[in-house]
Amino acid sequence: MPRRVMRGVVVSDKMDKTIVVLVERRFMDPKYKKIIRRSKKFHAHDEANHFKIGDIVQIRECRPLSKLKCWEVLTEGAADGAKVQKAS
Repeated sequence: MPRRVMRGVVVSDKMDKTIVVLVERRFMDPKYKKIIRRSKKFHAHDEANHFKIGDIVQIRECRPLSKLKCWEVLTEGAADGAKVQKAS
């Protein structure tokens, strides 16, 4: 089964080897036919403490690493050549 991959913005890097990524999704409301934005925060594993607040990263589902953490940050060159972009 393929692992899910999502893109989001780092909103917290205060923990050791962990970042919090805000992932936003957009969908159409079935009743009112309006575009709605929903967001969710995910805890992701960042082994090198490389990413800082404001960075745009891709996260991939992995085995549970702790109570809240079951995502890992994809590094450059991983996951079909997708590169991690840094926000300016």
